[in-house]
Amino acid sequence: MARNSETSSAKQPRIKAFSSLGRRLVLATLLFCLLFTLAMVTLRTWLAWENNLAEMNSELVLIDQVFQNTLAHAIWEMDRESLGKQLASVAKAAPVGRLLLTIPRPGQPPEIIELNRYANVAPGPAPVLRRELVAQPYAGANEKVGELIIEGDSNLLWERLWGEARSIVITQLVQSLLLAGLVMTMFNRLVTVHVIHIARHLGQLTPDTLKRHFKLQRSVRRQDELSLLESQVNELQDNLHAHLERQRLDELAMAASRDQLAELVEARTAELKAANQSLEALSRHDALTGLPNRRYFDELKEIEFRRALRHGTPLAVLMCDVDFFKTYNDTYGHIKGDECLQQIAETLRSVFGRSGELTARVGGEEFVVVLPNVDASQAYEAAQRVRAHLAERQLPHSGSTVSPFVTLSIGVAELDPRTMNHFDLLLQCADQALYRAKHQGRNCVAF
Repeated sequence: MARNSETSSAKQPRIKAFSSLGRRLVLATLLFCLLFTLAMVTLRTWLAWENNLAEMNSELVLIDQVFQNTLAHAIWEMDRESLGKQLASVAKAAPVGRLLLTIPRPGQPPEIIELNRYANVAPGPAPVLRRELVAQPYAGANEKVGELIIEGDSNLLWERLWGEARSIVITQLVQSLLLAGLVMTMFNRLVTVHVIHIARHLGQLTPDTLKRHFKLQRSVRRQDELSLLESQVNELQDNLHAHLERQRLDELAMAASRDQLAELVEARTAELKAANQSLEALSRHDALTGLPNRRYFDELKEIEFRRALRHGTPLAVLMCDVDFFKTYNDTYGHIKGDECLQQIAETLRSVFGRSGELTARVGGEEFVVVLPNVDASQAYEAAQRVRAHLAERQLPHSGSTVSPFVTLSIGVAELDPRTMNHFDLLLQCADQALYRAKHQGRNCVAF
């Protein structure tokens, strides 16, 4: 269990850099406040601009109302001194940036009087007020004596606007900083401290301390998300402890089962090995005679053939066939026929029992013998010994025309490396020799 805990601890990812959630929340709050401040400053600045324009326009209207009649009367009376003083008073008013008076002259170009607060004044965004000056020489008479144009002071307008804009920006920034500080303080007190406590508790958990429940260091009247997290952490510890306990019991049971399974597998393996050996023997040997069958013969014949060619040693083959075996089966029955084949197999085994000699049953009543390191004359003598041993057994065969007992016809062939490049040619020569033995009257050996 301890080893599993150490392994799991080693596999846990290490945190390379710590980033505070409170700091990220404050940065997000400040970013939001910055965007909100820009929007509010833009809106409030535009409203302040409109208010300043309206206020300056009202001031210009008030100035016009104050000086309109006196200016018209001075123009009508041609009181140049009074007119100049009144125009100077109007030009010195705070919201006035430029003053333009046009006095028409019958038959002459109009007289234009212009007063500027600044030397070079370009047209600005300040409001412009146009008024016709009308004099009343007597009751009921109205005479147009001139036109007055009053332009607002753009510099004063901008100064007022910038002053209000500074106030708006400072107010919004202070509000944003206070809000960020409040969010940071509340988040630290309500979340950050407890999250760090939870992280430390989880970092100290081991399989031995899973039963030690976690408790937040706070007093709350109502359940909230942290209370839910606390209960879920404790529930997770309980579930993990139960799982580890089940795993320990399962490992013990698995170990016991593994030992039993190993013993059972070992026993079954031994049985299977024995069965495979038996099956291999059955697949390579004739079930009736116990001699190697055609399959086993085909596997070994080429090996002996290549060995004889490689070492230059003699190799002889005997093809044996039971004379009139079909008649024997018809006369004595197949059971006796099987017993006869078993007797012949015993006879062949008694003669060819040396290491390397192969005797196989390749057909119903056909047998083949492979004799390494044996030439034709030695093979011929061995074939005669087989006939003699079989004659000693005196197996009755009333259906034979050559002997009252069971006999064999045998063909002998020897390997000729100059004309034979594979074993089937040698086997074909032995089969031809067997054919000649049958034609020579059976119960004999032929080359």
